[in-house]
Amino acid sequence: MAHSIASTDTFAKYLLLNAERFRSRPAMRFKDYGIWQSWTWEEQLDEVRALALGLQTIGVQRGDKIAVIGANRPRLYWSFAAAQSLGAIPVPIYADSVAEEMAYVLDHAEVKFAVVEDQEQVDKVLSVAERVPALTELIYDEPRGLKDYDHTHLHAYEGLRATGLKRFAEDADAGAAWLAEIAKGSGGDLSVILYTSGTTGRPKGVMLSNDNFVLSAVNGNGFDNLDENETTIAYLPLAWVGDHLFSYAQSYTAGYCVACPESPETINEDRREIAPTYFFAPPRVFETLLTSIMVRMEDAGRIKKAMFHYFLAHAGKVGERILNGEAVAPWDRLKYAVGNFMVYGPLKNRMGLSRMRVGYTAGEAIGPELFSFYRSLGLNLKQLYGQTEATVYITAQADGKIRPDTVGLPSPDVEIKIAESGEVLYRSPGVFVGYYKNDEATRETKTEDGWVHTGDAGFFDADGQLKIIDRAKDVGKLGSGALFAPKYIENTLKFFPDIKEAVAFGHGRDFCAAFINIDLTAVGNWAERNNIAYASYQELAGHPQVYETIATHVDEANRRLAREPLMAASQIRRFLVLHKELDADDGELTRTQKVRRSFIAERYGPLIEALYDGSKEKFIETEVTYEDGRKGIIRATVKIVDAKVYDAPSEMIREAAE
Repeated sequence: MAHSIASTDTFAKYLLLNAERFRSRPAMRFKDYGIWQSWTWEEQLDEVRALALGLQTIGVQRGDKIAVIGANRPRLYWSFAAAQSLGAIPVPIYADSVAEEMAYVLDHAEVKFAVVEDQEQVDKVLSVAERVPALTELIYDEPRGLKDYDHTHLHAYEGLRATGLKRFAEDADAGAAWLAEIAKGSGGDLSVILYTSGTTGRPKGVMLSNDNFVLSAVNGNGFDNLDENETTIAYLPLAWVGDHLFSYAQSYTAGYCVACPESPETINEDRREIAPTYFFAPPRVFETLLTSIMVRMEDAGRIKKAMFHYFLAHAGKVGERILNGEAVAPWDRLKYAVGNFMVYGPLKNRMGLSRMRVGYTAGEAIGPELFSFYRSLGLNLKQLYGQTEATVYITAQADGKIRPDTVGLPSPDVEIKIAESGEVLYRSPGVFVGYYKNDEATRETKTEDGWVHTGDAGFFDADGQLKIIDRAKDVGKLGSGALFAPKYIENTLKFFPDIKEAVAFGHGRDFCAAFINIDLTAVGNWAERNNIAYASYQELAGHPQVYETIATHVDEANRRLAREPLMAASQIRRFLVLHKELDADDGELTRTQKVRRSFIAERYGPLIEALYDGSKEKFIETEVTYEDGRKGIIRATVKIVDAKVYDAPSEMIREAAE
């Protein structure tokens, strides 16, 4: 079926184009019951059209808001395209949101329809339905457990799809009318509303247009030479702007294939089978990968372990230089090639990154050593800096200009300036339309001439590359007047595999102190190897030998901070290992796993004061939320430890003063 396409300013129009130019190329893959299934671009067009025609039969119209809730599944991605083809606006919601969080977004966005994955999501939506007066119809993908529900306003995805297929087959006008709806769409129309993670209050609905996403995706594809031959794996939350760009917008504009894993638990195995050429992960994922590798190597034989460390040390010396195309002695190149055969290649294969051509990390700063480790293996890992309000791209690292201590140069068509306060501002084709039903917040964030306040403090270095220090509101000063940038300190700590999370304190105080969360996988494996029994995270976190290990990491972090002119005064003088994991369900992290600093400061006030009043330990009771929604209390006496600080080298003190 040929389609006349005047322009490609919406994703529905790109779908029609791709069904012509990439007809039989794979568009999407999904592992179900252990078997990978594939859909070509032509088949994807058929699926989206069938759903769109089915959605029309239950009343979906132009301008309606449609919530999309669930894991990364082809049918939920097709729901985006089907809604947009009708001029409706998708509103993806984090699948792990509790009902209370979901109710706010559903009501605030005035959602009329919701497409959800399974019974769990149906139950959450139904439990808050009375608080969402606009919501009328609910569509589910997975039917298990829903047979006996009232289906008056509950629809099976498969049923709507079948209805759409029947309409298309029997009504010659249905397909033509759908194409006419697509033709009505324009670049200026709203493409999606994405709700921010809400680190400082209620989430805000970021309105992004088709132009925002199409232009950002096209620029991103051009920057990294991405085309229809790429494969990526979609595993990050549907409601996150990064996934919407990498797994949806860039796929539609370039024509590459998106693979959906079978479940969150099988992501690592599924990635090994897919071996994506284009891969994105926040630093936490790269930290976890490295931790699992190091944990496995502890169980390896002596010879294998020695070989592993020998070749990793060599990669650390020459790997990045080889990747950057720099001059390296023939003997070192030969030794690196042997290391690639013996260690680096199998390592990359184990991580599912053997075919990775371009990889990105963002969301949080990545530790320089961690970043360099992956690049030393020959992986083209880069950093980008972005925001939901920017449709991701603000800066990115161009090949050959990659450094671990910067986030790169302005992305294509992006302008950046630094305000007198040190805040980073940008202007670009990706700048959001505004916050939904919040003109005041829009005016506070976006100026009349299109500049957006990032809320981040940063500066350009001598090469014109941007360095981000921290969130502007979080950057403070110690009592001495020295700079205090908590995120920088936290990332220095999080480089160590045993440390999963850290929260630094010090603004207005005499010194810097920190809460530390252990990584249960890494520390639990260590405990098992050393025959240390423990019954809970709390018990392991408080173990004396665990404290000794964390103390050595804090000591090394202080040595590194002492070598940084601006950060030497922020060495950690006291720390504690928190008795529970920071958790989004307890409000301590956002749904994108960012620390909610002010909430933690309020919740753990007694522990913070104990860090500063000289206490050696502190008893605390903390309310927790279990997976089934029940509340409970954890009681613990938390030990507080003093750490050694180091003098900064004299030349660095002079440099900082200048």
